[in-house]
Amino acid sequence: MSMKYLLTFLLNAISLSIFCQNSPAGIWKTVDDQSGKEKSYVEIYMKNDSYFAKVVKLLPGATTQICNDCPGDKKGKNLVGLDIMWNMSKYKNYWSNGQIVDPKNGKVYSCSMWLKSPEELEVRGYFGISLLGRTQSWYRVK
Repeated sequence: MSMKYLLTFLLNAISLSIFCQNSPAGIWKTVDDQSGKEKSYVEIYMKNDSYFAKVVKLLPGATTQICNDCPGDKKGKNLVGLDIMWNMSKYKNYWSNGQIVDPKNGKVYSCSMWLKSPEELEVRGYFGISLLGRTQSWYRVK
């Protein structure tokens, strides 16, 4: 391999690493902010220039497997494979303007999220203004 190709490969790898550290895309472990129990693995992914999040695995701390009280087309669906967050768009140094559903009670909240570090994501669901809500820490799965 020539030096030119090796240098190009290394620059691309570094760029991808920086992008991933500044992006919420990936698999995250959710932890209940009240009980401290690990509940699920959630994949955050890009679709139509917005971020969405779907449950990819339920952990022993999960309190429900079916979104019984969820609204609309989410009602009665299995959580695995279900989008629980949608339409998150970049705003300054965080993502906002989307919504998140609490599968336990089916309530839909406005949502903001920001990277506390490359390995920790803060996810805030709220009614109306951000002061009226709660924040969970999600942890990147390697």
